[in-house]
Amino acid sequence: MAGRRRDGDPLRSRRVREDLFAALSEAHAPPGHESAVREIVRPELERLCDRVVEDPLGGIAGVRDGDGPRLMLAAHMDEIGLMVRHVDDSGFLRVMPLGGWDARTLVSQRVVVHGREPLPGVVSTTPVHLLDADKRGAQVKVDDLSIDVGLSAERARELIRAGDVVTRDQPFRRVGELVTGKAIDDRVGVLVMLEALAAASRDGGELWATGTVQEEVGLRGARVAASRIRPDVAVAIDTCPAADGPGGSGGRATAKLGGGAAIRVMDASAIVPQVIVDLMVRVAEERDIPHQMHLSDRGGTDTGELQRSGLGALAGCVSIPARYGHSSVEACHPDDVDAAIALVAGVIEHVGELDLSSAGRPSD
Repeated sequence: MAGRRRDGDPLRSRRVREDLFAALSEAHAPPGHESAVREIVRPELERLCDRVVEDPLGGIAGVRDGDGPRLMLAAHMDEIGLMVRHVDDSGFLRVMPLGGWDARTLVSQRVVVHGREPLPGVVSTTPVHLLDADKRGAQVKVDDLSIDVGLSAERARELIRAGDVVTRDQPFRRVGELVTGKAIDDRVGVLVMLEALAAASRDGGELWATGTVQEEVGLRGARVAASRIRPDVAVAIDTCPAADGPGGSGGRATAKLGGGAAIRVMDASAIVPQVIVDLMVRVAEERDIPHQMHLSDRGGTDTGELQRSGLGALAGCVSIPARYGHSSVEACHPDDVDAAIALVAGVIEHVGELDLSSAGRPSD
């Protein structure tokens, strides 16, 4: 691993604003309902950029004007959530998933139902001592679960209707050397983008720092944003599974917590151009930024749409290793967050060194 101090002690976090990280993690913003995060991001972009624009899907971008390559940063603001199908005759909510849920992580969780007013709820299941023996080991499915808001059917139907969304209710906490909470995927990416903007020089090319929407249901916001921005170079910022967590040693994950920023080489959505990987590695080595490589044949990020939208772009991804993805207790290491901030800031400052002559530049 590159980027350790000479005395062997790992770099301690210098850039992470924990209050901002907590606010982002705890905000409720499932796909199509990203306004709570957007309103946290907006004043930060207004402070750091020349102007702020939105797109029709609800994505938001801070723009720094400049000459040279047009660079787009992208971090998605949405989180996995649930949508209410109906309220049954006992007052329980039946739901459908928004994004890739492992139903096991939902059992007995606290949630917020965003109806006519926010309502606390719990994900309900049959108590184990009431289950038949053959059902105790059965696989849990989202369709098997319901949400109890503690109200009669009549009152629940007054406050909740089909199409209302549900999010997890989990505080942001420190656990030993780690931080944990809901929606670390991808609020940590949003944090890294904002802090990299603050750290990077304002000299250089045109920069679009974008909070995208609806990533968890198919990278939809990145497609719209990239088609409108038409970047020359694009960098997604997202989490990746940690190899040192449960199940991570099976070869599907390569990055470890505390190992630094993860430079994504490929996943199921994209193969990163070698020139982008080389630029990131060079910046990390020259600046002594802890870094590691991430390769996988599963999962994906906004990178896939950044590469393919419009006339295409040279697109890569800086990732932050995280444990327990798509659960209520996702966890990451602040040193990796710090390293990702430094790497993205370095890419902002060095992107003009890329030779884009073979890629061309779409006319405006």
